[in-house]
Parts: sequence; C-alpha cells; structure tokens
Amino acid sequence: MNHFKKWIASALSFAVLGSSVFAQSEELESFYGGETVTVLIGHPPGGTFNLYAQLAAAHLGDHIPGNPEVIVQHMPGGGGSLAAAFFSNKAPTDGTMIAILPETLAIKQVMDPEGSLWDMNRMRYIGRFTDVTSVMGVRQGAPATTIEGLRDVGGNFACSGTTTGSAQTGALAHYFAGFNLNMVCGYDTATAGVLAVLRGEADLTSTIWTNWNATQREQLDSGAIIPVVQFGLKPIEAIADVPLAMDLVDDPEARAAFRLFAASGEVGRALLASPDMEGAKYQMFVDAFASMIEDPTFIADAEASRVPLNIALADELEEIKALILATPDEQTEILKVALDEGFK
Repeated sequence: MNHFKKWIASALSFAVLGSSVFAQSEELESFYGGETVTVLIGHPPGGTFNLYAQLAAAHLGDHIPGNPEVIVQHMPGGGGSLAAAFFSNKAPTDGTMIAILPETLAIKQVMDPEGSLWDMNRMRYIGRFTDVTSVMGVRQGAPATTIEGLRDVGGNFACSGTTTGSAQTGALAHYFAGFNLNMVCGYDTATAGVLAVLRGEADLTSTIWTNWNATQREQLDSGAIIPVVQFGLKPIEAIADVPLAMDLVDDPEARAAFRLFAASGEVGRALLASPDMEGAKYQMFVDAFASMIEDPTFIADAEASRVPLNIALADELEEIKALILATPDEQTEILKVALDEGFK
C-alpha cells in the first residue's frame, strides 16, 4: 500500500511539474508573440560585433516562444563602454533586450571599478558565437620575424587606442616577454593597424584571429604575414605551432597576468542578458541559443557567410566571468603596471 501511495504521489508531482512548465511556455509565447527583441552592440555597422549580432537577429527568433522579430541596435562610443553603461543601468529588464558587448568588460571592472559604469555581476551570459583570441603577426621582410629577433632587434608595433585588447598585447609582450617594440598607437582601428603593416609602414601588429583569418587569408597562406604569438588560454587549432604568450615567460606573476588577459578573449563575441532579467526568461534565452546553434539553417548561413564559429554555452562563460571578477587585487595591480609601462 505504501508503495502505491508513493507511486501516486510521484505521478501527481510530475503532473504538477508538467502543468507548470506548459503554463510557463504558454506565458512566454504570449509575451514574445508579436514582440521585438533588440540585440544591442556598442559599435557601428561593420566589424565582428555587427557580424554576430546580425546572425543572431536572423535566427534567434525562430527558437524563442512566439517567434519575435529580432533587430540590432548600434550605440557606438568609448569602444563599447557607452552601450555597456546603458545596458547595465537603463536597458529594459523585461526580456526584450540582450547585447553583444566587449569581452573586456569584466577585466576592466576589476582593474578600474570606479571608472566602469557597469556591473558584470548583474549580467549573465547566454552563449558565445566565437572566442576572440588575439594573434600577433609580423610582415615578411620586417627587421625581425621570430621571437628571438623581436626580443633583440624588435620593430614598430601598429596599434589603435591603448585601451584596446589588440594594442595591449604589444604592451604586455614588451613588458613581460622582453619584446623590443616601439608602440606606434593612434590608428583608428585594429584593421587600420593591419593595413599599416601590409604597407610596410609598421612591422607588426595584433588583431583577433577571426579578423586575420577572414580578411588576410591570402597573406597568411603566402607567408606575407607570419603569426608569432597567440594570446589565448589554449592554442588555436589552425596555428597550433605558434606559441602562447604565457609560455614565453617563466615568472609566475607574468604567466598569471597573461592568463588573466587571455580569459577575456575566451569570452569572445557572446550574448548577454540584461541585469535583473527574470530567471524564466533568462533560461529561455539560454535554451534558445543552444537550440539555434544546432539548427542546420543557422549553420548553413554561418558557413555561407564565412562567419567563424567556436561555440561556448552559458555555464562555461559564467565560470570565466566569475574567475575574472575574483582576481586578487595584487594580480590586478601587476597587470595595471604592465599595461602602463608596456606602452613606454
């Protein structure tokens, strides 16, 4: 009799749970049906932020209950800082806005909490389209094209603003790995720095591998551009023989600084949920992203558009974010000094 009662109780609990899930699904479908979901980015049209935002706009709505329209909103300014501040403080919290924001937000927050007008503790990742590991490339014919040569002879390193990840790779290599670099900053974008190298105006620069691979494939294949260092936590498969920056140094503090810097690249081009979005809607976006990336239409579109994918799901990204936000103050200070001194 007791077994029968337990079976009845279990059956009833499953029935209640199923009813609750169905009701929640109906509620989400009712809310999102006819609604518009906005993907906010802090950069103008063009570039990888827009590339992945448009990919999300084309496909994510098909995996959200009610199939809402998904659009992209551009809010350029401060290298994405303007959009980050808006998203953290003024964005709708009802589940109608998500974002693709700079991968460096968490590390900027721990390094400059007062100057960071956002709180990554209140934002949650939905999923990543690709990592954005920076790779340093040198032109064929430059005074130095090897690690040893860059430490000895060195070269002119083209960079944009000193707060950009591509520029900071040069500063860190200069400070920690002993690269003899003349940091020539002031180019409008990382892409402009790449073009300066191709013209022979500079000797080397860094940009994310996605950019190198998409825009300079011919130069890479011909050897006109030689990748010399990659700034990730693990090697990129296509250039597995190119050393990681952290493997160029023995000092534990230097290795830790390179790991911290590389963690941001692992965040990559990822969708974020707005602060205070209710749990059911956040989980819905997580599930929608996971469903979208398995959709043959999405995969075919990405392949046809030559959009690189290196997917990571919400849990992995949240772990990386937590790791960055928990960085000890002393480690943060070491990185601050390196980024300051490395540009001199």
